[in-house]
Amino acid sequence: MKRFRVPLIVSGTALLTALVPLLVMTWLSWIQAVHVEQVQVHDVAERALRRADQSYLKALAALGRMQRSTLPPCSPAHIQLMRLQVLATPSADQIGYFVDDRLQCTSWGPAQGAVQWGTADYTTADGATLRLDVRPAATQGMRMLSLRLGAHDVLMDPGHFVNLIGPDDIRVAIATPDGALVARQAMPDPALLASLLRDPRDGMDADTLFATARSDEWLAVATAPRSRLQKAFVEQIWLFLPGGLLAAVLFAGGGAWLSRRRLSLHGELARAIRRNELYVVYQPIIELNTGICVGAEALVRWQRHDGSTVRPDVFIPIAEDGGLIEAVTDTVIDRVIADMRDLLVSDRSVHIAINIAPGDMISGRALKVIGRKLEGTRINNPQIWLEATERGFMDIDRARVVIAAARHAGHAVAIDDFGVGYSNLQYLQQLPLDALKIDRSFIEAIGTDSATSPVTDHIIEMARTLGLFVVAEGVETEAQLAYLHARQVEFGQGWLFSQALSPEAFVAFHRQRQQQYGAARENMQNERHVAEEHVAGSPPPG
Repeated sequence: MKRFRVPLIVSGTALLTALVPLLVMTWLSWIQAVHVEQVQVHDVAERALRRADQSYLKALAALGRMQRSTLPPCSPAHIQLMRLQVLATPSADQIGYFVDDRLQCTSWGPAQGAVQWGTADYTTADGATLRLDVRPAATQGMRMLSLRLGAHDVLMDPGHFVNLIGPDDIRVAIATPDGALVARQAMPDPALLASLLRDPRDGMDADTLFATARSDEWLAVATAPRSRLQKAFVEQIWLFLPGGLLAAVLFAGGGAWLSRRRLSLHGELARAIRRNELYVVYQPIIELNTGICVGAEALVRWQRHDGSTVRPDVFIPIAEDGGLIEAVTDTVIDRVIADMRDLLVSDRSVHIAINIAPGDMISGRALKVIGRKLEGTRINNPQIWLEATERGFMDIDRARVVIAAARHAGHAVAIDDFGVGYSNLQYLQQLPLDALKIDRSFIEAIGTDSATSPVTDHIIEMARTLGLFVVAEGVETEAQLAYLHARQVEFGQGWLFSQALSPEAFVAFHRQRQQQYGAARENMQNERHVAEEHVAGSPPPG
């Protein structure tokens, strides 16, 4: 089964990565199909609006010509002129002449019976009035629109306003700007039409695409069945398909390459652990008020048998994900004991900090391994510090038990890279820690306009509140050192003092700093003792 594991994982990864561009292509095709169809429906609404405007303006022009006529009202010449205006105006079916709101004659001849114009439903910006439901006897009761200007009116078939040539499944309606329906084609959803007349908008619901358009005189509504999207979607799929397939091939190839490389690195790391290719370098930790070296942080490194190196930020995540991190931690512990045993036994003031993986911290396994491996070495437990990132303390209850056990055994416990995770005072109050290490990103921000710069003060104050000593990581400039001195930060590490060193170089560095700064430290301690004795011997105040 193992021989098939890598090909299966690589193939699965390639398939999953290929699906990403195909899914994106499908989504984009759908979005574009919706856009195309909504644009078309809106275009129909705009066309209906233009037709309504044209019908209205032509009828208004005919009424204007009748208003300017000087012919005797209802004379044969007057009636003939009205008839000619009807023939010249496609939207007009009849023109009438009124005196005191009573119809006197029409383009067909003298009026028969008493016909009154009635009350207007709407007044246009041109001063014309409109009645939306007129049913003259001449049309056998068919609903007509009446547009009146002065003494004349035009009767119009509402169908003139919505008689468009276009897709059969797109239906239109025309209304006044205040939502009074003028004319409409058969629409399957009267409730939706009523809603759009009250609140004009574009969009779609579960069944219908809809759009609206308006002018000074009219409101146009267009609707279409959502089933139109199916055909548009297929069309867009074919347009996006070449690019989607190309992206899928590229993604699949890239995913397969990354997966194979990661799996290859995983297998290579496992072999490197067995071949003892991992080694440890030591980043000195400096007591800031004296300058002496009090210890170091053990940092794991990987050098391949061909001499090339793999960065920790590459192989540590692979070790964590691939179940190798325990072996890496055990290797680091072994190397620290082998490299630093003589120094730690000869100088009890020195400590080495070992990074513990989150899983090892929560389980407590690493603590047991350290206890077992230190037996018989004459290295004191307090000389080995344990460091873990905030992920190692996320299970508060379990972490509290493990930290208490570590401190009971004599180890100091520090939270590493503080500030980049879930850091807060309440969180820290629940953990019996000894030290807090400020992440280098906050030290780099000292003296800059970075948004993280003020956070450093807050972190130091949090540590003071909880009684923790502070270690600043990544100290590289004198300005940063002065800032930390001013805030009485106890310890620092970084290239201002030294880069990470080989075991031999670290031992030499430590001894050199001891010789250079040891006397200063001793003088400070003596001065502190004298001050304490002076305070103890002083008579009580008052």
